[in-house]
Amino acid sequence: MSAPTPHPGFGASPERMHFAWLRDGELRIQFCGDCEKGIFYPRSLCPHCGGEELDWRNSPGTGTVHSATVVRRPDKAGGDYNVVLIDLDEGVRMMSRVDMLAGSEAVRIGQRVRAVILPQDDADPLLVFAPEARNE
Repeated sequence: MSAPTPHPGFGASPERMHFAWLRDGELRIQFCGDCEKGIFYPRSLCPHCGGEELDWRNSPGTGTVHSATVVRRPDKAGGDYNVVLIDLDEGVRMMSRVDMLAGSEAVRIGQRVRAVILPQDDADPLLVFAPEARNE
């Protein structure tokens, strides 16, 4: 098993490392060296087998919408938005939203999506998703 990928934030918590790579424009997913399963949300021990040999691997950020719902808000509060569970091709599931759609209800279960990292001025970057080109 290779050593964890070095990064200026290395030695920080797994969560801080995750956000450091997002700030650098990279999505990385943890994998367990013992059971070889992907892990998300970043952590120090594998939730599948308890292994401690966790490594970070680059991810293209492609996946499929597993489920979706719409949160209703008045326009003055920012309007409606969707909340989705995405199954990344690496086998992990994450909660996010799908942007770049005609409306918050346009997301579909089974839709192919790709990750988009949105920088924030005074906060950690946001990881959202956009439809893959063939779905537009």
